[in-house]
Amino acid sequence: MKIGIDTFACQSGKSAIGAYLLNILKRIPPSAEKFELFGWEYDRYTYSDAAPNMEFIPRCSVSGPLANSMWHLYRYPGLAEQRSWNACFFPAAHERLSMKSPCPTIGSVHKLVPWWKGKGYLSPGNIFIREFLPKAIRKLDRIIAVSGFIKQELIDKMGINESMIDVVPCGIDFQAFYPRPRGEESVLLIQPFSFRRPYVLYAARLEHPLKNHVRLIEAFGIFKERTKYPHRLVLAGADGQNSDIIKEAATASPYKTDIFFTGHFPGESLPELYAGADFVVVPSLYEGFGIAVLEAMASGVPLACARAGSLPETAGHAALYFDPLNTEDMADRMVTLTTKRDIHRECRSLGLERARNFSWDVCTSHTLEIIRETMS
Repeated sequence: MKIGIDTFACQSGKSAIGAYLLNILKRIPPSAEKFELFGWEYDRYTYSDAAPNMEFIPRCSVSGPLANSMWHLYRYPGLAEQRSWNACFFPAAHERLSMKSPCPTIGSVHKLVPWWKGKGYLSPGNIFIREFLPKAIRKLDRIIAVSGFIKQELIDKMGINESMIDVVPCGIDFQAFYPRPRGEESVLLIQPFSFRRPYVLYAARLEHPLKNHVRLIEAFGIFKERTKYPHRLVLAGADGQNSDIIKEAATASPYKTDIFFTGHFPGESLPELYAGADFVVVPSLYEGFGIAVLEAMASGVPLACARAGSLPETAGHAALYFDPLNTEDMADRMVTLTTKRDIHRECRSLGLERARNFSWDVCTSHTLEIIRETMS
């Protein structure tokens, strides 16, 4: 039995979807099936550590998401037939799919951003996906939704039959994300940066308006005004759509000297950055799963997050919630976590307990089970 795995749209393992694929690959046990990866030529060695025994097949020489979508439409079927795959797994089915396949197909859906209510968010690429994707997703043999929230969106917005959809949550790597001893040092050295403590953390791509950085910057200003505390705001993430608007908001803040942009943050150092934070804020207007929530909880760091998308489903009772459109409400939760240390400790404890419900081993096992059922 041979199974193809699409690595396109996984951003060389650096995005949340890339981490999802890497974590699944390194947990696939030796079996009768042969797995083959296909994707960009420059990703040839991206997955070699996670999947040293899997062949990588480079395809699609023309760069860009639109060209790659066309490749999936017209060239993927030929590749699947040539390789004689018995099934193909698409880890980013919400971004890359084909309308035809000579073998059964299984796709993971992490988000449906083109259907998000923020009208200004529809780029030409998103408009294309919005028109094409529903038809392609309906042609999948099985769909994996990373949350119940995404499952309901697939049913409501795409008319997908509920029986086609399995909910398989993402996991967390507890060997990387765990509570670390806290020293008395005022400066935390995490290569290649140094961070003055205490700091508030939001780790997400700089993307406006989806990730809601601008309101967080405004809420941070309210928090500083009310408490006079020395906290800094650390925004860890690479530039994305409209990142200039976010940086302009930070420059205009009266507390601009306390706002620190790291740019793309090395994944291997991210757990240490989480563990050193006083607390984490996740203000996003839309999340299909909310991996930042899980990373904070597993690190033993209290969490304030938006009552939006799948975030409440992931965090459960372990977070303090706020209206993501209300900066005063957001600031209130930040003040609570700094001034009421009993609540700070309780959120930390509840978060650690909640994080234990999410396992990459369980995610991988369930995903393989779905692939095998579909293939047979």
